Amino acid sequence: MKRYAISLMAVAVLGLAGCQSGNVNGLVAAGQSLATAALLSDADAHALGDRTISQYDSKEKVAAKNSKYAKRLAQLTKNWRQVDGKSLEYKVYLKSDVNAFAVPNGSIRIYSGLMDAMNDDELRYVIAHEIGHVVLGHSKNALQVAYGTSAVRQAIAASGSSTAAALSQSALGALGEKLVNAQFSQKQENEADDFALQFLQRNQYKTGGAVTALRKLESKYGNNSTIFSSHPAPGARAARLEQKLR
Repeated sequence: MKRYAISLMAVAVLGLAGCQSGNVNGLVAAGQSLATAALLSDADAHALGDRTISQYDSKEKVAAKNSKYAKRLAQLTKNWRQVDGKSLEYKVYLKSDVNAFAVPNGSIRIYSGLMDAMNDDELRYVIAHEIGHVVLGHSKNALQVAYGTSAVRQAIAASGSSTAAALSQSALGALGEKLVNAQFSQKQENEADDFALQFLQRNQYKTGGAVTALRKLESKYGNNSTIFSSHPAPGARAARLEQKLR
């Protein structure tokens, strides 16, 4: 049934553009890309993650190993290279953004702006939260969504529209951006928060930093910012974790 549904999805893409005088081979490739997105294996996700993070590392300014940021991150994660069967690696981007992200291959990137804003307990929570997204498969799911969206744009471009063709080219280069900027659902964010608490407790670290980190985000961005439009605001997450810790 799953394969049948995927086939229908690919056919639907072909059918929508079938009345256009576009590139048939491009349409077929787009349909195949949609099917690939739905059936993306762990190996495929890992390989795409490798390419995505390689592209980002080449364009961002990565903190040198002897920098205060890299040394601090290495100290905080020295025993976190293998977690629940996942191999993890970490780097710092020298950017003022208060941000962090993870990709399906286990690469986790922390922005120096986040490190400046958080103490060690808070930063451990953020890192553990990102590990949760990897271990629980959320990052792979985000990649599937991003890849599927790119395939749709590819199909539209193949129909012959020059504007769509330009979008398709940018979509191809924007796959990594979609993944990095993915906003997880409320369920996924709560699951990653729960994973982070359990992970910190299991490794005998303080858990209060989870709450104070989220309160800092609440203070900086508020709870109605558009950056929280598709997942719970930091204040709500902090209140939920406070309740769990009690």
